[in-house]
Amino acid sequence: MNERIILHSDLNNFYASVECLYHPEYRGKPLAVLGDPEARHGIVLAKNYEAKNRDVRTGDPKWMAEQKCPGIVFVPPHYDLYMKHSRLVREIYSEYTDQVEPYGLDECWLDVTGSTRLFGSGKEIADKIRKRVKSELGVSVSVGVSFNKIFAKLGSDLKKPDATTVIESDRFKEVVWPLPVKELLYVGRATHNKLKRRGIFTIGDLANSNPESLKFWLGKMGIVLWQFANGLDTSPVSNIGAKSLIKTVGNSTTAPRDLISDEDIRITLTVLCESVSARLREYGFICRTVQLGIRDNELEWTERQGKLEIPNRTAKSIFELAFALFKKHANGKPVRSLSVRACDLEPVDFMQLSLLPEARRLEKQEELESAVDGLRNRFGHFSVQRGIMLTDRKLSELDPKGEHIIHPMSYFN
Repeated sequence: MNERIILHSDLNNFYASVECLYHPEYRGKPLAVLGDPEARHGIVLAKNYEAKNRDVRTGDPKWMAEQKCPGIVFVPPHYDLYMKHSRLVREIYSEYTDQVEPYGLDECWLDVTGSTRLFGSGKEIADKIRKRVKSELGVSVSVGVSFNKIFAKLGSDLKKPDATTVIESDRFKEVVWPLPVKELLYVGRATHNKLKRRGIFTIGDLANSNPESLKFWLGKMGIVLWQFANGLDTSPVSNIGAKSLIKTVGNSTTAPRDLISDEDIRITLTVLCESVSARLREYGFICRTVQLGIRDNELEWTERQGKLEIPNRTAKSIFELAFALFKKHANGKPVRSLSVRACDLEPVDFMQLSLLPEARRLEKQEELESAVDGLRNRFGHFSVQRGIMLTDRKLSELDPKGEHIIHPMSYFN
């Protein structure tokens, strides 16, 4: 079996770089993207290298950043611009391979194993991508090249900005093992502290530890980290071609009786939105748009849609928007059936926005709903229910028609 060639591409100081791109007057000055001080969220979300060189750190409150760096420029976040540039960068990646896996807005893995005959070695492809991103989009990117995803990501972190770092299979121990263990993916603060207490300070220390002892200390993750440290990661890079076929995920239901009150609508929409949300998690998507369909008892059909403030996939957010659409557009007649559809899907996770206060709340909600998914998968769907579902057993036990996944070919069938 041929050795894989994996790239990890990481946009340098992404948010701050995009802000400077649209505001040339800020270039060369220390700059930080800041949360909303009026909402008591005035913390540094991102900073450029000029601010970083003055010890301004992500998470610093506004007053601390000003103390460290007098004269620093603060700008509010512009999510639409970040999402736009993230998509444009991925379009460049897709010209070299269809195996592109996002890891937040500013990072992606690329499997270019099958592309070398067309575009050259892994390093040559990485250099071409760096050059194109800089010339076409005006931001810079650092790229790690290796034989697995873990070391490719490690490589992209070693040299910044605008650099290519290669970690080869026959000499990875020389490069990787001396590094602090906290540099390894998935070694968070708690895990790092546990490892330090046991005398494990470098990735090499971890690689040479007894895997059974690591399992005892860290559970199954101990084995996983030991494999990562020894270069044994075999996880694949997902194929964006397969994901891009899915256009929407939705569910619909016809109620056992006409829905008359807001409470009836709330219960039914909760069932549908939880189902759509769970499917989005299963397929690895978030959505930008929620579409609501209403059929009244005279069979008149209405369909309306709205945009989420921040793209996500929580049942709570989908429900709130769907119910708002209902209140705004329902014609007042009893409702016979409802549908909810998640549209404008993107394979983007929450991690990159986790420092934005609004997104942190979404992330916590996501964790809660994911835990509920796990319980339902293990003990049955009705093992965990919202309190509102107990007010009407017939409506709460509706069985939606199952997920409706819309593919491009559906429009021609």
